[in-house]
Amino acid sequence: MSLPEPSSDALAASHALQHLIAADIERNAGAISFARYMELALYAPGLGYYSGGSAKLGKDGDFTTAPELTPLFGATLARVAAAIIAQSAPYILEFGAGTGKLAFDILTELAAAGIRVERYSIVELSGELRARQQHTLRDFPQVQWLDAMPESFDGVVFGNEVLDAMPVHLVTRHPDGWRELQVTVANGRFDYLEAPIGADLLAQVQRQIAHHDALPVGYVTEVHGVACGFMASVSRMLLAGRANAAFLFDYGFPAHEFYLDLRATGTLMCHYRHHAHAEPFFHPGLQDITAHVDFTAMALAAQDAGIDILGYFNQAGFLLGAGIGELLLRTDPDNVIAYIPQSKAVHKLVSPAEMGELFKVLAIGKNVALPETILAQDRSHRL
Repeated sequence: MSLPEPSSDALAASHALQHLIAADIERNAGAISFARYMELALYAPGLGYYSGGSAKLGKDGDFTTAPELTPLFGATLARVAAAIIAQSAPYILEFGAGTGKLAFDILTELAAAGIRVERYSIVELSGELRARQQHTLRDFPQVQWLDAMPESFDGVVFGNEVLDAMPVHLVTRHPDGWRELQVTVANGRFDYLEAPIGADLLAQVQRQIAHHDALPVGYVTEVHGVACGFMASVSRMLLAGRANAAFLFDYGFPAHEFYLDLRATGTLMCHYRHHAHAEPFFHPGLQDITAHVDFTAMALAAQDAGIDILGYFNQAGFLLGAGIGELLLRTDPDNVIAYIPQSKAVHKLVSPAEMGELFKVLAIGKNVALPETILAQDRSHRL
C-alpha cells in the first residue's frame, strides 16, 4: 500500500500499542479474537484510535461524516427531533458526537424555530473528540457529557456512524463448519489464525445468517455481537422511558443483501488520512477500523429486547422525506456561490451512487409516530 507516512510521535504511539496488543496475545495462549484486537486498536486507554489524541475527522483527520459535509444534515435531523419532542420530551441524546457539528446544527436549527431543548446529552468515548465537542458547543449550556447511557430516556436519540466502529468477531466457513479467525503474532507481525469456534459465537452466526450452511467454503464475514448488545441496551433504555425514538445512521445492508458472494472476504474497512483500505494490522491506533452493519441483526436485537421497530430507510429516502430538499431551497439558487456547495453536499448525501443508498437509517422507539412523509419511505419489509 502507498499511504502517507505517520509522524515519529504517531509511529511511537502505534509501536507502544502493538506491544500492548502483543502482550495481551501472549497472556491468552498466543491468540485473541479479532473483536479483542479491534477493541484494543480503537479504544485502548491513551493509545487506541478513539482514545488517543490525534484528529479523527475533517481535512486533518482520516475521514469525513455527513454532518461535516453540510449543516443541512443537522438541520434536517432537527426537523425529525422537533416531531418527536412534540410527542415526548425536550431531551436529545447523541452517541459518538464526532466534532460536535451535528449537535451544533441541530441545536441551532431548533433554536431558530423557537424549540428549546432542555438537555442535550452526549456519550463520547474519545477524549480528543470530547474536547472538540466542548469547544464547538461552548455556547449551548444545556449540553452535558455522559460516560455511559442513562437507564431510561424520553426524547430523541441519534447515532451517526456509531455501529460500524464496534468490535466484530471474524468467522470463516470451513469444510466441516464455521471456524473463528483469531489474531496471533507470527514472525514479529500480527496475523490471522484459524481456531475452533465457541458455542456462543456459533449461536450468533446461526442467528445472524439464515443460510449460514449454504455459504461457500472459505467465506469470511463478521459477527456483530457488540453492536447487537449495544442495540439491546439502547432498547432497554427506551423501554424504561415513556415516549421516545432512536435513529441509527450507518453504512450497511439487510441480511439478504449482506451475505452474498461479492462480500466473500468480509466488509472490514480501514480509514487513514482519507485513504480507505482493508488492512487492519496497518499502524494500529493510527487508523479507524470499521465493518458494514447488518441491519437485520440490529433490528432483531432491538426487537428481541422488546422495543418497536419504527422504520428502516435508505438515507436518501429518510432525508428527502424529512425535508432536506426544502431546507436546501432556503438558499437562493441564483446565489451560485452559496447554493452550489450546499447542492453538491446534498447530492452526496442522497445520491444512490454516493451515500444515499449505502447508508441506512434504523428507527426504534415507543409511543411516538414518525412523520408521514418519512414513513412513506419505509423499507422495513426488506429487513
